[in-house]
Amino acid sequence: MKNWPLYEVFIRSKNGLEHRHCGSLHASDATMALENARDVYTRRMEGVSIWVVPSAQITASNPDDNAELFDPAKDKAYRHPTFYELPDELKHM
Repeated sequence: MKNWPLYEVFIRSKNGLEHRHCGSLHASDATMALENARDVYTRRMEGVSIWVVPSAQITASNPDDNAELFDPAKDKAYRHPTFYELPDELKHM
């Protein structure tokens, strides 16, 4: 058996709108990764959607660069809807 690539698994729960990273697994291809992710991470009917992504395809920021990447956004308060009152009927905001 040769080394299978590593896949990152993201699950969207029944009561959520976003996919959340829940773990990693090795598989020969994306189809096998999807099936294994279903078997391992949704055994109790926790999810409604699964994403599997080859780990090698993910590019992550370096924590040492956080100031350079994220500090400029601090002075742009207009980008966040913190000045608005939202009605209770509005869901998922």
